[in-house]
Amino acid sequence: MTAISDTIRLTTAQAIIRWLSNQFIEIDGTEMRACGGGFGIFGHGNVTCLGEALYGVQDALPLYRGQNEQSMGFAAAGYTKQWLRQRFMFCTASAGPGTSNLLTAAALAHANRLPMLMLCGDTFLTRLPDPVLQQMENFDDPTFGVNDAFKPVSRYWDRITHPAQVIQSLPAALATLLDPGDCGPAFLGLPQDVQGWTYDYPTVFFEKKIHRIRRISPDAAEVADAIALLRAAERPMIIAGGGVQYARATTELTGFAEAHQIPVVETIAGRANLLNDHPLNIGPIGVTGSDSANAIAEAADVILAVGTRLQDFTTGSWTAFAKDARIISVNAARHDAGKHRSLPVVGDAKMALTALAGALDYQTPATWVDFAQSERSKWNAYVAENVAYGNRPNSYAQAIGVVNALCDPRDRVVAAAGGLPAEVTANWRTLRLGTVDVEFGFSCMGYEISGAWGARIAQVEREADKDTIVFIGDGSYMMLNSDIYSSVLSQKKLIILVLDNGGFAVINKLQNNTGNESFNNLIADCPTIPEPFGVDFEAHAAAQGAISETVSNPAELGEAFMRAKASDRTHVIVMKVDAYEGWTTEGHTWWEVGTPHVSASAKVTAAHEDWEASRAKQRKGV
Repeated sequence: MTAISDTIRLTTAQAIIRWLSNQFIEIDGTEMRACGGGFGIFGHGNVTCLGEALYGVQDALPLYRGQNEQSMGFAAAGYTKQWLRQRFMFCTASAGPGTSNLLTAAALAHANRLPMLMLCGDTFLTRLPDPVLQQMENFDDPTFGVNDAFKPVSRYWDRITHPAQVIQSLPAALATLLDPGDCGPAFLGLPQDVQGWTYDYPTVFFEKKIHRIRRISPDAAEVADAIALLRAAERPMIIAGGGVQYARATTELTGFAEAHQIPVVETIAGRANLLNDHPLNIGPIGVTGSDSANAIAEAADVILAVGTRLQDFTTGSWTAFAKDARIISVNAARHDAGKHRSLPVVGDAKMALTALAGALDYQTPATWVDFAQSERSKWNAYVAENVAYGNRPNSYAQAIGVVNALCDPRDRVVAAAGGLPAEVTANWRTLRLGTVDVEFGFSCMGYEISGAWGARIAQVEREADKDTIVFIGDGSYMMLNSDIYSSVLSQKKLIILVLDNGGFAVINKLQNNTGNESFNNLIADCPTIPEPFGVDFEAHAAAQGAISETVSNPAELGEAFMRAKASDRTHVIVMKVDAYEGWTTEGHTWWEVGTPHVSASAKVTAAHEDWEASRAKQRKGV
């Protein structure tokens, strides 16, 4: 590298890394790098040039070696969730399959509005060596390749075809990553030859820059319209989504609810917006919700939705609310603020709630609050019974109850697709704000261990003396478990509870609930498996360097959990749970799934007719 007056000659890869290492974020008065580092697997397409650039900045941008590109993306998502989207990680992958492995992770980040930077190898711009190893040739368009597949799952996408382009592209990508309304993954395709080309960059481009997360002030007219609607409410409720936490607005949410005595329910992403015992916390809402939250949702006349995209598990496929209920949607993203004829308040949740509180002279009728709290009291009794154990089969709920009773209030709980998101959402009793991560935006099996690894990296940076606890089923474990090894290698301890029910039991339950016979979900019900057998998860985890043990029942689980708390490295606890008994049977709204309109099976036909009977309650977009 040679400095010439006010320019410096760098390769494209060197310029990207030098610029990235000089971008800082201000968090609570403290400056730190906006990018916490990265996850990388090297191959041709990123090792010779990007790898060379990263070697010299290992202290500034630590590079964690992943085991699978998809899991690296999940880890980046878990990391930024823990940092409330204020910091992010990059992922780098080789050209071809290494990069395409990141597609699912990019989709998860896109659906959940999470910042993640992807620096991915691409084919040679000159095309002189074409076709190259792992190149996807398009016969009609030579510019069209695997990396173009990321366009639908990226908020920002660019292919760098000249070194000078990063001067424009990098700030644009970072602006997307830090924008509260447009937040999501940014993708940079880096052709293998362009990565090594040089350019005389202006040195000012690499000067330290401090960023702040923009707070969008809501429009005064939209605030006034929302206040007018709230003043007329007889049965108001608040739906608190994940955006409340990303806006760091839990204090404002609590204060607003208390000042006006408005009951609050939580989405899956919004779990841990309020403590479990707060008198206005009426429980989780929706398909994986609570009877209490769904009871008030059905009766509410005005719904203040804060920081939620109102996906189908929240809305019960839009059957959870009265058809004439009015929705006020506070959201930094205008796309989310206008759904289902909502009255939009486009802006930052903290600023919007403050503006509403300052102008709203309103108190909720006591009869409505009494009704909501009575319903929550009933739900609390149900959960207490549901998580208790004794002379009945082991269940997810029992395992959740054991851990909930023994964990530190500051511990972070991670779960993802399968049966556990519903069970954790319904049965977990929040002990501290912001301590629950249930990945259900993209409903991605395999997120659990990888996302927890990323979260643990962030935890160590923020508050190292608490644990990251993973609830995972055997199906998800088999899909993606290699970051047990990553966590041991990097000394980022996890406590992992593998709850083994013999396959994809929750989908088997859906299969049965729609009148179908068990088929291809539980290992025992797969016709192509002549002799079913179980995996020795304890031995498998131990082979990856974890401490591991198997327990027989919830009482033993509690003892093992305390050993895991005391251990110094990743600790895996395995317990079998029943595939049919012990599910949380209450708290569910209707959910739209495609059922056969005709079938040779009378059970399937009857189930279809029963399922469709609830469609009359569905809001049709107005």
